[in-house]
Amino acid sequence: MSTTEQAAPTVTEYIEHHLTNLSVGSGFWTFNLDTLIVSGVLGILVFGAMALAARRATSGVPGKFQNFVEIVLSMIDSQVRDTFHGKSELVTPLAITIFVWVFVMNAKDLIPVDFIPLIMGQFGVSHWKSVPTTDPNLTFAMSLTVFGLMLFYNVKFKGIGGWLHEVFTVPFGKWLAPVNLFFRLIEDIAKPISLALRLFGNMYAGEMVFILIALLGVWQLPLALPWALFHILIITLQAFVFMMLTVVYMSMAAEHH
Repeated sequence: MSTTEQAAPTVTEYIEHHLTNLSVGSGFWTFNLDTLIVSGVLGILVFGAMALAARRATSGVPGKFQNFVEIVLSMIDSQVRDTFHGKSELVTPLAITIFVWVFVMNAKDLIPVDFIPLIMGQFGVSHWKSVPTTDPNLTFAMSLTVFGLMLFYNVKFKGIGGWLHEVFTVPFGKWLAPVNLFFRLIEDIAKPISLALRLFGNMYAGEMVFILIALLGVWQLPLALPWALFHILIITLQAFVFMMLTVVYMSMAAEHH
């Protein structure tokens, strides 16, 4: 067997290579460096650009980027006002952060699957996953943060006593408190799990399709371009769904039953 044939990866090896994170540590204390670096750098870049646009904002004719930012912020603020009926200065900035950050992380999926790993390979990096939202560690970290905020809002708007009263009496009354508690635990646990798995599952599946298309070599263009155009809808929709569910959970926490 020639050296070239030995070096050529099989289909399974090619897929595994693109779906393996650059990690350090072991067990619970394993850190996926590519996820942390890419998500952090994207966050700094996009929110730094938005902060710069805010500093340079003018009451006159806005520039193209300022106009784009204002449209996005206005759209999100409108959605929050229609969904969240409590009083909080955190919910709108939280919704903006989630939508913009998740969208730019998802958008990394539109870069050809071999492009960034090839560049990182020149620096001796063996594995590099370019799309942070295909890592369940990130999606669960975000969903657990939302879950923590949801618990905080329950206590903030209802007080400890009001929240516990709701936990043990809704929906069947105080005489079925154990049943109410059981259903409440299922409901609350399901929220972060479904929130995380929905984003991870859709983005992981999309990345897998791109990888399978890349295996076609020079024949991939007729499939890659239509899928990329369709995927723009997916990455936008997933960012919007994650944002809206977060706002809905905050609204449910602020409402009194």
